Amino acid sequence: MTTTSNDNYSADAAATASAVGVDVNNAGLALMTVLRNYGIDTIFGIPGTHNLELYRSLSALGIHPVTTRHEQGASYGSDGWSQQTGLPGVVITTSGPGLLNALSGAGTAYCESRPMILISPGVAEGSEFADNGALHETKDSTGAAGAIVEWSRRVTSATDAVTAVHDAFELFRYGRPRPVHIEIPLNVLESASDCPEELLRARPERARAAADAGAVERAAEILAAAAHPVIIAGGGASRIGSELTALAESLNAPVVTTLNGKASIPETHPLSLASEIRLPVIHELINQSDAVLIIGSKLGEAELWGGVIEPAGTVIRIDVLESQLNKNVASDLGLIGDSAVIVGQLRDALATRTITGNATTAAELDTVRATAVREAQEVSPTLHRVATMINEAIPENAIVAGDSSQITYFGMASVVRQVTSHSFLYTPAYATLGYGLPATLGAKVASPDRPVVCVLGDGALMFAVQEFITAIEQGLDVTIVCVDNGGYAEINQNERDRGITPVGVVLAQPNWSVLSAAFGGHGFSVTQPEQLTETVAQAIATPGFALVHVPLSIFEASDS
Repeated sequence: MTTTSNDNYSADAAATASAVGVDVNNAGLALMTVLRNYGIDTIFGIPGTHNLELYRSLSALGIHPVTTRHEQGASYGSDGWSQQTGLPGVVITTSGPGLLNALSGAGTAYCESRPMILISPGVAEGSEFADNGALHETKDSTGAAGAIVEWSRRVTSATDAVTAVHDAFELFRYGRPRPVHIEIPLNVLESASDCPEELLRARPERARAAADAGAVERAAEILAAAAHPVIIAGGGASRIGSELTALAESLNAPVVTTLNGKASIPETHPLSLASEIRLPVIHELINQSDAVLIIGSKLGEAELWGGVIEPAGTVIRIDVLESQLNKNVASDLGLIGDSAVIVGQLRDALATRTITGNATTAAELDTVRATAVREAQEVSPTLHRVATMINEAIPENAIVAGDSSQITYFGMASVVRQVTSHSFLYTPAYATLGYGLPATLGAKVASPDRPVVCVLGDGALMFAVQEFITAIEQGLDVTIVCVDNGGYAEINQNERDRGITPVGVVLAQPNWSVLSAAFGGHGFSVTQPEQLTETVAQAIATPGFALVHVPLSIFEASDS
C-alpha cells in the first residue's frame, strides 16, 4: 500500500490552530491536522451532535467533506475513494448509532484487506457503561468496532489520538491494510490539545521489507527451471505496477488474478488470463503447473466457487504476513515482505540466470482463454449477454463498480477487461449489498476525469438509493445501470433448490428512471434488447447523474 503526504500541503503550516485560522485548538483540530498532513483531503461521514469538533477545522485545512445519507454509504464511499488514491478512506461518524451504521463498510474493508480509518466520539471519561440514558448511549462502541476491525482504540488525549493515526499509517504502509477505529471521548475531543507540533507531521516512509535473500534465490531457481509456471496475483499485488508484468514476461508465465487483484497486469496483455480464478479451466491450469507463484492472496473459498487449488508443482507464496503462507493452499517456499520489493528481488535474481523453462505457448493460452469465455458464459448465458452489451458502451479507461448482484459476478466480472488496477470496485469475499453506488461516488470524487459506471441489480441498488442525492449534491458525473431481475433472484433460486416455495424474494420495484429524475438526475429505460448498448452509451455521454433501467425479463424472453 502506497501512502504519501500531499506535497502541496505543509505540515508546519498546519501545526497550530492560529496557522489555519481556527480559534479553537482542541483534540479535534489535532486529529484532522495530522490526517491532512498524511495527504487526506476528503472525508466521508455525517455531522452529528457529538462530532462537530471534528468538522470545525475541515474548511481551514482544505479537507472536502462528502456527506452521505447513511453512514454505511460513507464507509463504502470512502473505500471507492481509497482505491483510487492509495490512501486510507476516512469516515467520521457520530457516537453510537452512527458508528454502528458504518461497521458494514468496516467489515468489508477488513475482509478485502483495504485501509480505512473510522473516527467517532464516545461517552465522556467516567461515563463508560453508565447506562443512564445519555444521547446515543451504546454499551461498548469500542468493543463493537473492535470485533470487526483490525484494532479499535479509545484514546485519552489529543496526543494519544494523533499517535493512533501514526500507528494506522504504519499498518497501512508496512502490514496488511485493514480498517482501524479511533474513539475520542467527548471531554477529550472538546478539550485543549496537548499534542506537540512535531507530532502533527506525517512520518516519512522508510524502506519496505525485503524477503530473505537465500529464499529469493531458491525461488528464482525454481521459477527459472519451470516449464509451465503460473502466477496468481491477489489484492496484495495490485500496486506492484510494471515490475509484475516484467516478471511474467521474463518467465513467460500466464497471470491469473483474483477480483481484488484484477488488472495487476493489464488484462490486454498476452500473458493475462484476467480475473477468472473461479473457473474450472483456470483451476486445471494452476493444478497442472510445475511452479505456482502466489502473490498477496489468501485464495479464499468465496473466489473459487467450489473449485480446489491443489498444485502438483512447487508453490511459492509472497505475503507481508507469515501467517498467510499456508492459508488455504500450503506453500513449499515462503517469501515474507512487501510484494513490490520482493518482485523486484526476484527480477534481479532471474536476471543472473538462464531461464530454461518457458514451454507455455501462445496457442495454449488462447485455448485456455477461449475455454474460460465459454465456461463464464455457461454460468448464465443471459447475464453474460447483457453484460457484454453493457460493456460495449463503457469507455476503455472507465472505473467500473459492481455489487453483490448476479449481473456483477455472473456477468461484468468476466466481461470487463481493464488495464489499470483498482478499476473494478467489488467485494468478492464480504459480498455485501449496497456497496456499488456509494463506492462509485467515492471513486468519482477521487478521479473526476475518469468515467465511472456502476452496474448492479435492483436489490443492491435499493440498499443505497438514498445516495442518489449525494451524487447530485456533489455534482458527480456518474452512470448507474440497474439490471432489474425483480428482487433477490439468487436467493429465489436457492429457495427453489431446497424445495422452498419462493418467499420474501420477489420484490416490488419503483419506476427507476422516474425516481432518478425525481432526485435531479437523468433517467433512461431500455424496452427492447437491441437498445441496451446505445442507451448506456447515451447515459454515459449525458453530463451529471444518470440511471439506466434494464428489465432482465426482456432478455430472458428473447433468449428462451
